[in-house]
Amino acid sequence: MAKLVFGMMQSLDGYVAGVTDGPQLPIPGPALHRHFNDHVRDLAGCLYGRRIYEVMRYWDEDRPDWDEIERDFAQAWRAQPKWVVSRTLKSVGPNATLISRDVEAFVRRLKADVEGDIDVAGPELAASLTDLGLIDEYRLYLRPVVLGGGKPYFARSRPPLRLIASGTVPEDAVRLVFVPA
Repeated sequence: MAKLVFGMMQSLDGYVAGVTDGPQLPIPGPALHRHFNDHVRDLAGCLYGRRIYEVMRYWDEDRPDWDEIERDFAQAWRAQPKWVVSRTLKSVGPNATLISRDVEAFVRRLKADVEGDIDVAGPELAASLTDLGLIDEYRLYLRPVVLGGGKPYFARSRPPLRLIASGTVPEDAVRLVFVPA
């Protein structure tokens, strides 16, 4: 049975992205990038909302300016099955499946049929899945920056949580792991 894990980098004040014309989360340096490369390589797949999937499509095609770490991430990301929840997209890229209706039934079946961790990406999708009681674990990667506004990690649902693990990861980031209380 799969475990749905919602994990994203965020600022100390709880934002995964800043306001358009304001400060943003810093791009991971080499050590933190390697940490996420390993994380993605170990996943059973990724469940995306439309907006974050469109951002991640950047990794579909090689870029001449990429370094070894970026090429490694792209290779790991491309290898993972991806399920994209969207009512507006008509198609998705390689190794991806579009889910446009009955998301709850699809995700319940996915959890039953897949072994391992499935990464949930996108605060709105995570909020919907939280409302349905489908998120098994929340991984908050806190970066040492304050954005002061933007897109919050918890889009709307703020479930009661219980801390099960914590620790540092490269580049002064802290990982907190919670499960629903």
